[in-house]
Amino acid sequence: MSVERLGRLAREHDLRIAVVESLTSGGLAHAVGAGDDAARWFAGGIVAYMTDVKVHLLGVTAGTDPCSAACAAQLAAGGRELFGADICVSTTGIGGPDAENGHRPGTVYLGWGVEGAHGDELLTVDGSPEHVLNVAIEAAIRLLIERAEDFAIRPTMKE
Repeated sequence: MSVERLGRLAREHDLRIAVVESLTSGGLAHAVGAGDDAARWFAGGIVAYMTDVKVHLLGVTAGTDPCSAACAAQLAAGGRELFGADICVSTTGIGGPDAENGHRPGTVYLGWGVEGAHGDELLTVDGSPEHVLNVAIEAAIRLLIERAEDFAIRPTMKE
């Protein structure tokens, strides 16, 4: 999946894209921001690593497991609102090398939000922490492209 495709879709459909990251610590924003003409369509990204930041800045419900589908979806919804974005994707999970709070390393949740809809996706990745982060970034870009393609199929979504 390429950031070039994401950029083309965003430009064609006048979309604002945003990302919220915990697990990937800025790697996703770095990859998306490298896209062609990103200043026209990439609103920005937030790295919210600590749980209290997720709660206070992005509206995650206090007590939500930071390695969960609920957290991923809430991060994406909060980021979409914060950036005034059409599409926001989030990353959260356990990169490893060790388990944390009962979650095995390589447990990754992606969240997504568009106006009127949100969702999440679970990935289970084996390998080094670097591999887990790379897979999460690639999957998040794929998810951004899929949501942008939804706008291409139903152009009335943005109205």
